[in-house]
This record gives sequence, C-alpha cells and structure tokens, in this order.
Amino acid sequence: IDRQSRRRAAATGGESTIPLDDSTMACIAEAGHDVEDVLPAGVVLAVQKTANLHTGGTIHDVTGELNPQLAEVAVAAAEAIGIPVTGIDLIVEDPAADEYVVIEANERPGLANHEPHPTAERFIDLLFPATSALPRFAAHDQPGGTST
Repeated sequence: IDRQSRRRAAATGGESTIPLDDSTMACIAEAGHDVEDVLPAGVVLAVQKTANLHTGGTIHDVTGELNPQLAEVAVAAAEAIGIPVTGIDLIVEDPAADEYVVIEANERPGLANHEPHPTAERFIDLLFPATSALPRFAAHDQPGGTST
C-alpha cells in the first residue's frame, strides 16, 4: 500500500494516496490478509471495492490501443449532456474492443493524471479557439512561493 501510495502521489502531485480507512481494512481482511502482510511476487490484492484513483485505483494509459468507437461514445455522451468540458468515465476490459460501460460524467474533470497527453491544453483550445495559435509557456512553482 505504501509503494502504491507513493506512486500515486507522484502521478497526481500528492493529491491522492490509498486511504487506510475502514473500507480498505475490510477489503484486506476479507481477502485473508493484514495491512502488514507482504504479498508474494505477482499477487494482486484489491484494497477497495471502487476503482477510482482516489480510493486505490490505478491509471493505465491505453490511448494508443483505444478502439475509435470508445472515443466516439465518449464524445456522444458529452454532447448529449451539453457541457462543453466534460470527462466521461468508461470501464472497459479491453481498450481495443468495442465493449464498454459508461459509469460517470464529470463536469469538472481532473486534468493532472493525463500526462504525457496535452489534455489541459486541448480544453483551453476548445474554450478559447482564438488562442490556439499563440505560443505556449508553462508556469512552475519555485522554492519560496514564486512562479515563472
């Protein structure tokens, strides 16, 4: 759990760790383990019943493997609810297949977990098309609280 929490914190700028709450402890106990157990190599233990990043889920970039129909479904779902910036969450077993379940639409989707894809940049281009040809720069926090 500690290793996965460190990995998740690195991927999300520290905003997400696996919670050691009652739900996590119950999942571990139901599998016959204790939080201090070291699992054998290759053994995977689900520590939550949900799969989102903030409760122990992991991110797997499958953009290169994605069936085009899944992207079309996500776009159609976003257009159907009429919110210009929308994250559509799908659960798929195989990203190359055309089987999916739409589980959620987010009107304020997180943008930090989509690197190396320029997701935030694409949203800005969508909302402000006249600026898409302008040069880009990045702001980074510097020690002491300053930005560049």
